[in-house]
Amino acid sequence: MRLILNIRYLGGIDESSRRWAAGVDMQRFEVLENAWLFIEEGLIADYGSMHGNSWQNYVNRPGVRIMDAEGGSVFPAFCDSHTHLVYAGSREKEYVDKIHGLSYEEIFRRGGGILNSARRLHESTEDQLFEEALPRLEEIRTYGTGAVEIKSGYGLTTDDELKMLRVIRRLKEVSPLTVRATFLGAHAVPLEYKGRQGEYVDLVINEMIPRVAEEGLADFIDVFCDQGFFTPDETARILEAGAKYGLRPKLHANELGYSGGIQVGVKYNALSVDHLEYTGDDEIRTLKGSETMPTILPGAAFFLNMIHAPARKMIEAGLPVAFASDFNPGSSPSGNMQLVLSMACIQYRLVPEEAFNAVTLNTAYAMGLEDYLGTITRGKQANIILTHPIPSVEFMPYAYGSNKVRMTLLAGN
Repeated sequence: MRLILNIRYLGGIDESSRRWAAGVDMQRFEVLENAWLFIEEGLIADYGSMHGNSWQNYVNRPGVRIMDAEGGSVFPAFCDSHTHLVYAGSREKEYVDKIHGLSYEEIFRRGGGILNSARRLHESTEDQLFEEALPRLEEIRTYGTGAVEIKSGYGLTTDDELKMLRVIRRLKEVSPLTVRATFLGAHAVPLEYKGRQGEYVDLVINEMIPRVAEEGLADFIDVFCDQGFFTPDETARILEAGAKYGLRPKLHANELGYSGGIQVGVKYNALSVDHLEYTGDDEIRTLKGSETMPTILPGAAFFLNMIHAPARKMIEAGLPVAFASDFNPGSSPSGNMQLVLSMACIQYRLVPEEAFNAVTLNTAYAMGLEDYLGTITRGKQANIILTHPIPSVEFMPYAYGSNKVRMTLLAGN
């Protein structure tokens, strides 16, 4: 048990049982000043104002640990619903290529990008990949992330995709973070299948998916449905195959053009469609009324100097919007969700309350975790961040260059 006293701002309070925040409701981010929070058996048990005496009911309970927030604030820990943080090595040489003007597609066509990471991963052992990835998990925790989705997709062979997913399973077993795994065998077409893309799709469907399911290695299935990658028809075939094994879709969609990825995602009840730089009126109409979470990845658009997804237009149309890091070695080499929070405000014009919902409740939904994480709610898991003293809630996205998190508590620890 833990009792946290003297919290300057307790933010993200929500007892409404809402699954996500959408449209104008994204501005609803309840904050209690001068608060306390009681945690029992890893769950948020109670909270209230320091001005009353209710917190004193918990002070003398056997085994309770009292923590003074010393004027720091408490918020739900970030939920990062889109990462590729299991990878081998880095790709800073391609970063220089981008500076010289080469596009993402040009780098990919000459064997860079995803294919570069696939070569490196093939040469690495499971132990090496695990030892590289574990410090990345620790790093994102120090910035306030409490739950993370990790994709495969740098294997592109059955053995290497399984290798990646086994590493993710090991991370899930040893890390205090809540980890969700996504099978992304259809991330790119290997060079040896150039001109035979359909055969690679067959490999994903007939060999990879059954093997992944047999070992119980994935919670979700993903496809890079975009221009130059996988078509909507190919994506549909893969998603139908995954559905037979209980794998719900999460799609890469509309990063490089109006690919039809959003439409196929909604058709197959994808939990989320991610990237969304090319989202027009047709795509917004498709998303409206669905249970698919539009998820924006500002780090990739920033790093690749791409157009921005129309987040403001989507919210004004009544949609929910989530923001995630896309932590990966090629297009977003950062898992700092505090920076994502700031980008949501600075680049996409979300107000701070909308941005907080976009990186907590809505990203929790995008991992199927909204019943357990994403808000300060009695009965939810106590995944929270305690900040250094900050003058206001708005200071969190405002001060984009510093780490405001004093500690991250996961299940109250």
